[in-house]
Amino acid sequence: MNQLFKAVKVTDGVYWVGAIDWDVRNFHGYLTSRGTTYNAFLILADKVALIDTVKRPFADEMFARIASVIEPERIDYVVSNHSEMDHTGCLCEAIAAVKPEKVFASKMGQKALAGHFHMDREITVVGDGDGLDLGNMKLSFAETRMCHWPDSMVSYLHEAKLLFSQDAFGMHLASYERFADEVDRWVLDYEAAKYYANILLPLSPFVAAALEKLANLGLELGMVAPDHGPIWRKKQDIEMILGLYANWAERRPASKAVVFYDTMWGSTAKMARAIGEGLAAGGVKVKLMSMSASHRSDLAGELLDAGALVVGSPTINNCIFPSVADAMCYLKGLKAKCIVGAAFGSYGWSGEAPRQLDAMLGEMGIETAAEPLRINYVPDDEALGRCRQWGCKLAEALELKLKLAASK
Repeated sequence: MNQLFKAVKVTDGVYWVGAIDWDVRNFHGYLTSRGTTYNAFLILADKVALIDTVKRPFADEMFARIASVIEPERIDYVVSNHSEMDHTGCLCEAIAAVKPEKVFASKMGQKALAGHFHMDREITVVGDGDGLDLGNMKLSFAETRMCHWPDSMVSYLHEAKLLFSQDAFGMHLASYERFADEVDRWVLDYEAAKYYANILLPLSPFVAAALEKLANLGLELGMVAPDHGPIWRKKQDIEMILGLYANWAERRPASKAVVFYDTMWGSTAKMARAIGEGLAAGGVKVKLMSMSASHRSDLAGELLDAGALVVGSPTINNCIFPSVADAMCYLKGLKAKCIVGAAFGSYGWSGEAPRQLDAMLGEMGIETAAEPLRINYVPDDEALGRCRQWGCKLAEALELKLKLAASK
């Protein structure tokens, strides 16, 4: 067995036996610029349990880490908290290698595993309130449907006060540091927010329900171990990530505007800068993002607390510029919710793009605060002045909406 990879002790009787993926940069459209981890956990109790597995190309790494503390054949149970294949890619190999007594999943997890792998293996279904006796330790299960698949569930190890939270409370971050308190706080803040914005944002009502369920269970959380990223083990860090999820799930807009755009010959970019100046003059925090220099997943992260979405595009072939159309499609799927929206753009002879963007904002449920702003060809000083004033009006509209929301 490969002796390169070793298990990492999480707490007494629990080891991290996952894999680090330093190279992945695309997670179904989400730019994972810092790579990721696929976390799996080994519980060494009277009965040995493996919680989740890893993406298939990393099977050898997981088995090597397991073998560094125990013979893999001694594993009695395998628990699949989430059936997405970055956590079940080598599940069939694991079952074949260790021949566990039982494999556990939620009801929807059983269906998903059957659909993925068509394996000739019985899956034991567990749900809310069910437990698994490991002899000197006990696991309990709770379904957290749509956080972020229908099959999603969490497992709680009572003796360690440890919640195995599958994709909830995680982040895409490749690191040799296994615990959140070993990682720079600004990295945690950024990657946790980006993860929520790109994975869980459209499922915010389900996240809120899951948080309420966990609170009602009265579980004492000494550690929270997600399937991606570092483990939360400090009380203040656990409270911090739970609080952030609660705030993000409520989707509270702030006095912030994200202006994103692309440009062909620089005219729409000039408009964007002038609009940004107007928004800032109105007291709004502003983030300008060119889609030539920014990725759509970073844009989603910036919108997590934004109150205004302002989008600009030149017109090409009577349509929206491709990079802007791509981003809008992505944001629509994430159900991005801002309380103010507006569209702008430069054009040569037709100028349909701003109106098309305005219609897309309406389809996303975002109320437009101004008519689409269009400038023919290259904006002169007078046109840029109009752009700045347009930005000032958007700032006024956003602040008014925020005041109305606060008074309710």
